[in-house]
This record gives sequence, structure tokens and C-alpha cells, in this order.
Amino acid sequence: MKSQGRPFASRWDVWLLGALGVVALVLAGLLVLDRTGAPDKPTASATADLDPGIGPVGDLARRTEGDPLARGPVDAPVVMVVYSDYRCPFCAKFSRDTEPQLVDKYVEAGKLRIEWRDLPIFGEESMAAARAGRAAAAQGRFWEFNSALYAAAPDRGHPNFDHAALRGFAQQAGVPDLDRFDRDAADTSVDAAIAADAMEANMIGVASTPSFVIDGYPVLGAQPLPAFEQLIEKTGGQLP
Repeated sequence: MKSQGRPFASRWDVWLLGALGVVALVLAGLLVLDRTGAPDKPTASATADLDPGIGPVGDLARRTEGDPLARGPVDAPVVMVVYSDYRCPFCAKFSRDTEPQLVDKYVEAGKLRIEWRDLPIFGEESMAAARAGRAAAAQGRFWEFNSALYAAAPDRGHPNFDHAALRGFAQQAGVPDLDRFDRDAADTSVDAAIAADAMEANMIGVASTPSFVIDGYPVLGAQPLPAFEQLIEKTGGQLP
């Protein structure tokens, strides 16, 4: 079958390679500093700022007040970062089967914050859906759009998202101004923010969806509910 996403993939590869080049230069600079007299170990004041409860991936939480791509209190004791692609069937499974239970049990109790990251890895239609998700977010209906889209996803394979399909999900999600949604969903100015999410995933070694980081501890794949519960409670989200 001829790939329909190749032109997008080429542009995306160029973007990522360029960003990786910047990261490489920064790392090289840090190595030079280390070799010219920088201490091998953090100072006492530096280590005092580190959270001993954060896992090996580090603290990736943004905790931005009013972030429409996040749910749960900004000061929740645990943050779960979710890397997803709208065309990923396993992301859809997590959205349908596991996420609602986590929301009911932990988010509503103020114990957990969920932060979305776009990781569009299945071609141009994944990128179009990521733009559409942000268009819904601009009108306060991100999670409703997210749920509507994933509710319609097949158990296997990658769904197709043309303009009509994305607008239909926006309508189901209750996006109030569909004409504005259409304009925003076609706006490529959000591509830089989407690329930043993908670069964050790349820098910690995440290349598949869904992937999760719970207070610095990675979880790969749509794991069963107990896997998330155990880690959330271990990292500070215990319920009374």
C-alpha cells in the first residue's frame, strides 16, 4: 500500500533533526564545562531542590494554570504526562477503559493531574487531528473532543480523519463555534507547540504511543488499571 503520510514524515524528520541538533550542541557545551573545572557532583544547595520522590525520567510536569490540555488541580501531588496519537488504537483503549476510572478515583479527588502531550507518529492525518484537538481546546472543549474521537476509534488499525470527520467530532464535543474550529484546525501556527511535545518525548526515549510518565516514572503502553493505581499511590496520590 502506498503511504499517504510520506511528505509529512519528511518535513517532520527535518524539524526533529534540527531540534536534536540544538540539543546536541547544548549537551556538548555542558560536557566542555565539566571538563574545564565544573564540579562532578551537584552542590548541597542544588541537591536540596531535588524532589526525592521523582523518578528517573525527571519532573516533566508543566503545571500551567488554565492549561486546556490538562485536567486536575495545578497543585495535585501527582502528575501523569500522557503522550498520545489520535490514530493510535491503544491510545483509544486507554481513553475508553482506563482514563475515566483514573479521573473518577484520583483527578476528582484532587490527587492527580493529567497533562496531554501530542505525539503524532502516524502521518499527516495524525498531525491534522492534533491541530484539531488544539482548536477544540481554544474553545474549552479539548477533553470532550478527545473522548468523542477515541470513542469512535476502531479496536485495530488507524482511523482516517478528513475535515468532515474532525468537524463531526467537534460538534459531538459541543464546540460552540464550528466555523472558528475549522479555521483554527487549519492553522499551522500550533505546529511548533506540537513539535515541542514530540521533542520532549524524543528526549526521554519515548517513540511509541501511548506512553506515560507519572512523577518521573515511565509507563509504556495501555497497561491495566492496577499498574497506574500502584504507581500513582506510590508517588503520593494515596486516598484517605
